[in-house]
Amino acid sequence: MKVGIAAGYWGAGPPRRMAQTIAEAEALGVDSFWTAESYGSDALTPLAWWGASTERIALGTSVCQISARTPTALAMAAQTIDHLSGGRLILGIGASGPQVVEGWYGRPYPRPLERTREYVEIMRAVWAREEPVTYQGRHYELPYPDGTGLGKPLKSIVHPLRRDIPVYLGAEGPKNVALAAEIADGWTPLWFSPKTDDFYRAALADGFARPGARRRAEDFEVANICWLVEHEDVERAADRLKPVIALYAGGMGAKEANFHNDVFVRMGWGDVCAEIQKLYLSGRTDHAAQAVPTEMVEDVALIGPVDKICEDIVKRWKPTCLTTLILGGWPRPESRERILEAVRS
Repeated sequence: MKVGIAAGYWGAGPPRRMAQTIAEAEALGVDSFWTAESYGSDALTPLAWWGASTERIALGTSVCQISARTPTALAMAAQTIDHLSGGRLILGIGASGPQVVEGWYGRPYPRPLERTREYVEIMRAVWAREEPVTYQGRHYELPYPDGTGLGKPLKSIVHPLRRDIPVYLGAEGPKNVALAAEIADGWTPLWFSPKTDDFYRAALADGFARPGARRRAEDFEVANICWLVEHEDVERAADRLKPVIALYAGGMGAKEANFHNDVFVRMGWGDVCAEIQKLYLSGRTDHAAQAVPTEMVEDVALIGPVDKICEDIVKRWKPTCLTTLILGGWPRPESRERILEAVRS
């Protein structure tokens, strides 16, 4: 199993010491560094800024939201960073949810799987650079058909360093996971739990079995961000993450369409999720966090003293379908090499 480190997206401002953290991670042989975006900081600018000081570590987005940019715009950004980094980009993309897509980007959300398929096809046509790009889909058309009539097919001026930049799909539901296995080079889960490994393996197998599937299980990557909080007291470590889980399970999305909530329900936390969501949507966010059981945190995160964390990695996380464990937290200096070795050994 490979190991990564995540910066995620920002809260009120940039995370502190991130440049130093990335330098330490690269020196210790960490395989990849990942950024993200929601509706504040974007994923590409920090990746380029912090990535400029690195030489070896792979640079990934987990994820770029497809409604934030046209397919050709993201293809341009991807080939630009890939050139500047010497071919180290991993382009993770995702459809996000209706609240963000329609509320923040002002774009329609329906049929996200179909839109994702079209999006990836257009980006790969840009990178292939075989001919001017044209596309007629349900969601994207190039040239645009209802404008001035002056648009014409174009071919990228830049010759991509790699004509096949790896694309990972961020996905939570089984249909989207199967789509990742069918058309992408990897999958980036969110709130993956070892207890749902069989469920996701079945969804991946569905995608691999489809005609024309791009990859097989043996050469497909699964890179999951796993929160890491070290503390001698497991309960206190869990308390650090309970507000985050309450946000995602209770408030990140509408009551009728919260895909993160669905993930925790599949783990067996249906009644708990209903209570968390009720409290969160009524404005009682502190109570929602208190309603998150420590066992629910342990399902999706590495928490507690270093011995427990290493044991969980070896016994629970390594036997899963994951190929890269992306740490959502940088280990303490005194335990750093032990934790990294537990992942890689």
